[in-house]
Amino acid sequence: MNPARSLATLARQTMLVVLIACGASAANMHQAAADQPAKQIFGAAKLPAMLPARAIGFYSKGCLAGGIAIPTDGPTWQAMRLSRNRRWGHPDLITLVEKLSREAAALDGWPGLLVGDIAQPRGGPMLSGHASHQVGLDADIWLTPMPARTLSAAERESLSATSMLKKNSLYVDDRIWTPAHARLLMRAASYPEVERIFVHPGIKKKLCDTWSGNRAAMGKIRPYYGHHYHFHIRIKCPPGASGCKSQNPPPAGSGCDQSLAWWFTDEPWAPAKPKKDDKPKPKKREIRLSDLPQACTVVVEAPAPASEAEVTLGADPIARIAKANASAAPVAASAFAPVPLPGRIPLPVPRPAN
Repeated sequence: MNPARSLATLARQTMLVVLIACGASAANMHQAAADQPAKQIFGAAKLPAMLPARAIGFYSKGCLAGGIAIPTDGPTWQAMRLSRNRRWGHPDLITLVEKLSREAAALDGWPGLLVGDIAQPRGGPMLSGHASHQVGLDADIWLTPMPARTLSAAERESLSATSMLKKNSLYVDDRIWTPAHARLLMRAASYPEVERIFVHPGIKKKLCDTWSGNRAAMGKIRPYYGHHYHFHIRIKCPPGASGCKSQNPPPAGSGCDQSLAWWFTDEPWAPAKPKKDDKPKPKKREIRLSDLPQACTVVVEAPAPASEAEVTLGADPIARIAKANASAAPVAASAFAPVPLPGRIPLPVPRPAN
C-alpha cells in the first residue's frame, strides 16, 4: 500500500462501493465517513500528515498536523512500547523532551529518560489507554531511570515501569524514591512552556515535604490518579497557534495545601454512588471524526511522508511541507479557522481544581 494514501481515503473508497450499490449520494458517503469512530481512523494511521506543524483542538479532543517522531534512541533517552507507534508529537514537545533528557543527565544525576506514550502520528483519540494525548502536546516519562545499555525491542515491550509507592499505600516508598527523582520532576516543571506535570498524589506530597530548592514551579505539579509509574508532561499551545486550546492555568500557590490533603481522604478513591434514577443511562457514544475540529478532517486526508526518516527532529520540515503542498489538493482557508472548544474537561465534584 502506498504510505502516502491516508486511512480516511481508503475508508471512504470502501464505503463508496457499498453506498453506490445502495444508490447513496456522494454527500451520504462523506457523512458516513465522518461518523466513523475517530479512534479507528487515527489509531490506524502509520505516518503523520505532511502539513505545517499544528496542534488542533484541546488535549482530549483534537488532532495533530505535521507531527514528528522522537527517535527510538538518543544519547540520553530511549523510547518504550514501540509497537504502539505513539512517539509522535508537535516539534515543540519533542524538542522539550530531548532538552529535559540532556539537562537532567548533565545536572540532576538522572542517566536518561525512558519515554512512554506521546501521541499517534496524527494525534486524535487512541484505541486504548488515554483520553488526552490527542494534539501532540502531552508526553509520559517513566519514573524508572534509563539503564546504561540499549534495551532490546522485546524488553521495550515487556519491561515494567517501577511504582514509587509502598505496596497498598498512597505514600512514596523511600527505598525506591531518590533525590534525583525530585530533581527531574522539578526541572521539568521549571520550563516556561510546561503547563502541568501530573503525578500521583503521594509523589506530590513527597515533593511538598522534602523539596528545599526553588519552589516557584511547585504549583505546576498536579496530583492525579495513577501516575505513580510515570509522570505526564503537558505543554501549552505554541505561541500564536490558531485553533489550539490550552488548559486553564493551575491554581495559584504551591498546591501543598488542603487541595492536596483531599487526595489522602477516602473520597477520591471511593466507588461512585449510583444515582437514584430508574431511567437507564444511554450508552456513551464514541467520539467521531465529525465531533472533532473541522481541521482534523484535513489532517486525516493529508498525504503522508514516504518514511519515518523524513519526520524526525533533524529532518528538513520546510522541504517536506513544500512537497506536500505541491501535491495536495487546494484546501479552503476556513478549514483551519479557530474552533470553539470547552474551557475545561468536566470533572467530578466536589474536588479541588487540577
